Amino acid sequence: MKFLLSSCAISLCLGFTNTAYAQNSHTDEIDEIIVNGQHLYTDRINALKTPTLIIDVPQSLSIVTADQFIEQGFDSLGDIVLYTPGVTQSQGEGHRDAIVFRGVRSTADFFIDGVRDDVQYYRSLYNLEQVEILRGPNALFFGRGGTGGILNRVTKKGDLSENFLGYNASVDTFGGFDVALDANYVVNDKVAFRLNAYHESLNNHRDFFDGDRFGINPTARIEFTPRTMLDVSYEYANNERFVDRGIPAGADGRPAEALADITFSDSELATTTFEAHIFRAGLSHQFADNIKANLNIAYGDFDKLYLNFFPVSFDETTNIVGLDGYVDTTQRENLTLSTNLIGDFETARIGHTIIVGGEYIDTSNDNDRINTFFDQTQDDVEFFLATQPISLLNGVGINASGDVTTVDFTTDLNDDTEADVEVFSVYIQDEIAVTDWLDLIVGARFDSFDITVDNIETFINTGQREILSRQDDNISPRFGIVIKPKDNISIYGSFSETFLPRSGEQFADINPPDDALDPNISQNLELGLKWDFADRFSLTASVFEIEESSPQVSDDDVGTLDVIDTDIQGFEVQLQGNVTDAWYFSAGYSYLDGNQVDDFGNDAVNADGVTLRLRELPQNTFNIWNNYRVTEKFGLGLGVTYQDESFAGNNNEVTLPSFVRVDAAAFYDVSDDMRVQVNVENLTDTEYFPSAHTNNNITVGAPINAKFTVSGRF
Repeated sequence: MKFLLSSCAISLCLGFTNTAYAQNSHTDEIDEIIVNGQHLYTDRINALKTPTLIIDVPQSLSIVTADQFIEQGFDSLGDIVLYTPGVTQSQGEGHRDAIVFRGVRSTADFFIDGVRDDVQYYRSLYNLEQVEILRGPNALFFGRGGTGGILNRVTKKGDLSENFLGYNASVDTFGGFDVALDANYVVNDKVAFRLNAYHESLNNHRDFFDGDRFGINPTARIEFTPRTMLDVSYEYANNERFVDRGIPAGADGRPAEALADITFSDSELATTTFEAHIFRAGLSHQFADNIKANLNIAYGDFDKLYLNFFPVSFDETTNIVGLDGYVDTTQRENLTLSTNLIGDFETARIGHTIIVGGEYIDTSNDNDRINTFFDQTQDDVEFFLATQPISLLNGVGINASGDVTTVDFTTDLNDDTEADVEVFSVYIQDEIAVTDWLDLIVGARFDSFDITVDNIETFINTGQREILSRQDDNISPRFGIVIKPKDNISIYGSFSETFLPRSGEQFADINPPDDALDPNISQNLELGLKWDFADRFSLTASVFEIEESSPQVSDDDVGTLDVIDTDIQGFEVQLQGNVTDAWYFSAGYSYLDGNQVDDFGNDAVNADGVTLRLRELPQNTFNIWNNYRVTEKFGLGLGVTYQDESFAGNNNEVTLPSFVRVDAAAFYDVSDDMRVQVNVENLTDTEYFPSAHTNNNITVGAPINAKFTVSGRF
């Protein structure tokens, strides 16, 4: 691997919650938040599973706390990644979270309390304590996928220390609103119940867009003994929203800005619905001061429908756009059992923190997709004049030739599969404290991934059953070294691997020849520096290289996948902390250089001999956030994000322009128990196109808008 050490890098780490807003504003409460921000482990389940200080973790990572959600007006994971170095947002086809970790797009590398959460939907923030973003391959703790990184959501648990009622209500200038509740009730010193719930009415700058989201998450914490703790929870989620996949590109290979106000869809039919029932339980027991074990059980039942229309072509000379579409349903059940035994001891004056763990995942996934079928073209694509509104309503419209056209979703079956997946994993890692200034990390994970796919489409078409299966056994190593010349400085290096079976992230199929191919293997080399050089202030940096191979949506046919090999190199840097007691400052920068690789290991080139870059990979991104408390009660926030130009597709034919977005905030503490706040997005009203799914599915950024919030805690 061509590991470039000529760059200096960083990725964030300390999630200091700078604001003096900690509803009730008690000093000891603020201190506790800061301590949690500096560790990746407390009594709750968390990403790295061992009690390791961030400064001792040989990996780039970021933590964003619930207080920061409120402070910066975040209401989605996409908002969070905009202010995270090395991570950007993809479009997600208007129905799911899709994040690009160091140039690797993912819709499945999401976790909740360390348990895989791979169904495609938009995740809410209402019940979260914090969000953790780990970059680089992470197979040792998380298994398959995670080539560029993973995102872990840490949920709120019952609190045995106090009763409280927290609330949050917002309304925005588009007409959307949301309300959230966080209530904790202490039964006695051993039992506490907590309830988080929210409702959100969606609206934005695009025509026809609307939707509703609802969630409720009751939890209980039971302390059987001082050494034994049980957390149990149930979550119900119900989401519905209009689907908008943006605008096509023009002849100049850039977004067709003249079409920025047009929604290319059917205003009544295009929708996505999602319903989930999720049960989680975590039992932890402290066998001794230096030995702890935990057992986690998670079960989820998910039901999703996604019906969409989207542009696939645009002719500027005739002003005619081609529309395609499909309806897709997914029913999935996930059962996950995981356990860890963590020991901390010394041998011959050498310290060891050892984790031994195992995981079992049983997934049943039923998925079908039916393409649009237009009666005039006898095909899945129809052509319309690019006007607003597009001439299609409830499946009936006037095409570009002036003829009435109708569409149905029963004629053209694209695929229908039933997949069963079983995954068995075991892993071990040892954090070895050789001396006070030298730590070594050595570990490996074994995964057995077994998938069986029943192709119902084949049976429908031929009357013959087609059942394909494949088992992949893979070992993923992890090595790291941490040198600490001082307690507040660490210099680290690491190597890690991960893998992705040919069935991809969502188990669509393993049709020949995929059923005969080995998994994709990805490798990551990383060097970094973490320096807590002032009180509550940190500098972090890393330089890295990732080599990976993965299936990606084809530029020519969005219904098929191409396997793309890439070589990604880059660095990240972030400075974060309190400049003064009144001023919190965070700045992050990332540089990413990723090229596609041909079958011979050389840089892939287009017909003109130009090297092909990886899509959705801006070379430079930069973000700054300031929060300044002007008086004891009044404060201001100001943020700036910059994203370099990137390509919408792997053929590099369409460019997403660079952009700068300015955000602002102002808050006033009415009392110790109440805050009023306004967050302004895109203060300069810049027209920008932040993400895409394909060359002709380009997201139109929102114009200037504001959200007004009242929040507090009793």
